[in-house]
Amino acid sequence: MKAISTVEQPHLADRPAMRAGDTVRVHVKVREGDKERIQVFEGTVIGMHRGGANATFTVRKVSFGQGVERIFPLHSPTIDKIDVVRGAKVRRAKLYFLRDLKGKAARMKGQKRGAAEGQKAETKTV
Repeated sequence: MKAISTVEQPHLADRPAMRAGDTVRVHVKVREGDKERIQVFEGTVIGMHRGGANATFTVRKVSFGQGVERIFPLHSPTIDKIDVVRGAKVRRAKLYFLRDLKGKAARMKGQKRGAAEGQKAETKTV
C-alpha cells in the first residue's frame, strides 16, 4: 500500500478544503478544436468520494429549472481551480435528498468557519 501512495503523491493537486454542503465554483478547462477556454460550474457539493488520486466530488446546480449534476475528479489537470463560495451546516456526508427538493426547500443553512479552515480569526484587544 505504501508503494502505491508514493507513486501517486506527485500527481495529487493542491485543492482547498471543502465538504458536502459547500457551494463551490469549479473552473474547468474545456477544449474546443484547437482552442482551450475556462468554463465555470457553480453549485452545491452533494458528495465526496475519497481515494487518493482517484478522489471525486459531485456538484449539483439547477440550470433553467433543470437539475444538473457533474462528477469531477479532484486531482484532474482539467480543473484549473476550485473556489469555495460559502459553507453550509449539514449533518450528512451525502446530500442526495436535495435531488427531491425544489426552490427554497433546497437551501442550506449557512455556517461560519473558524481560523483552522482558512478564515481570518478575530482577535479581541482590551
